[in-house]
Amino acid sequence: MESDRAVTAATAATADGSFDASMPGVGPAYERVLLKLSGEMLMGETGYGIDADTVQGIAQELARVRELGVQVAIVVGGGNIFRGVAASSRGMERATADYMGMLATVMNALALQDALEKRGVQTRVQTAIAMHAVAEPYIRRRAIRHLEKGRVVILAAGSGDPYFTTDTTAALRALELGADVLLKATKVDGIYTADPMKDPHARKYDHLDYATALERDLRVMDSTAFALCKDNSLPIVVFNLQKGNIEQIVRGRPLGTLVTAEPAGFAAGGR
Repeated sequence: MESDRAVTAATAATADGSFDASMPGVGPAYERVLLKLSGEMLMGETGYGIDADTVQGIAQELARVRELGVQVAIVVGGGNIFRGVAASSRGMERATADYMGMLATVMNALALQDALEKRGVQTRVQTAIAMHAVAEPYIRRRAIRHLEKGRVVILAAGSGDPYFTTDTTAALRALELGADVLLKATKVDGIYTADPMKDPHARKYDHLDYATALERDLRVMDSTAFALCKDNSLPIVVFNLQKGNIEQIVRGRPLGTLVTAEPAGFAAGGR
């Protein structure tokens, strides 16, 4: 069934090879996705905190994805408010710092929920740390039921355990919820051989295999998250969070870098 959706999405390519997401009959390539949003994605150009315009823009795009019938779960980070690792490096006890970081993710989740619901998208926030006044506790079967009913599920407070990143949480939740793919939104347009901001000779991967990502220590996601995806054959798409990109990816357009078990390949004419 998924291959049929991918073929349908491929028909959206126009004669010049571009992609027309507005073509009628172009359905989604994925049925259920998990989107990993770092906290930095929510602060826009402000440098700290939550930028309302940025959150509204993300919510608008997610609303369009839901209109396609795609089930959407989101794991949100908290680095725009508090980073546990950074606080730990300055002397705070690591577990305490990580718990504070988890609380920051809940603030982001509530902001995203508010923006989505103002667009008529039914949304549930579930947290790995119980806080009944503002969110449901994370219960796998309840989260799946919400997804089946067309609700966006925002998963906050990480895994509920210190020492685990929200990237690892995203991989874990994607597997628990039966997502077809893990979408990792970043500030760059994929995975490169080196930091493209520092190395002008860095080359972008169109496609990357798990083993190469681990061996070359390509730190777009942490090694635990990569290993979890590798062991369970969960595809990852690392992409730039520009307007329209989430919708185009779920429709089947090859954006960013796809990470699977297949051998790696570079972008045509890439750096």
